[in-house]
Amino acid sequence: MAQRLKDRQIMFMLSVGLLAWLMPGGGHLLLNKKKHALVILIAIVLTFLIGIYIGSIGVINPIEAKPWYVAQILNSPAVAILGHLSSTGAYPVYARPNEIGQIYTSIAGLLNLLCIVNAVYLAHLGRIQTTRN
Repeated sequence: MAQRLKDRQIMFMLSVGLLAWLMPGGGHLLLNKKKHALVILIAIVLTFLIGIYIGSIGVINPIEAKPWYVAQILNSPAVAILGHLSSTGAYPVYARPNEIGQIYTSIAGLLNLLCIVNAVYLAHLGRIQTTRN
């Protein structure tokens, strides 16, 4: 019985983490923290879109800018689609706009990573408190 409860807790935490990665703020939304979810969604999406606006989707380059791409993919799996589009070379971006766009989109991804970890941690804390009561 205890093992089954532990397995459910782990599955819940994994689903919170996955939802938080699929949609910024989604993990907090699943935890019924709607205000937090809205702030996270707006902050991350806006930061990401500013980076795309500055440098076009060419800043998402899984071939020539792999370290940046690792941080960018933390935004959402939708970034992989943009990476596939930009890998054809149809959206070249150079110099300053490329650098600034990569920084903005990567910061958005790393910020989302922090929010994913926070959502999983809150899910863990919530499960500990419900099992103790």
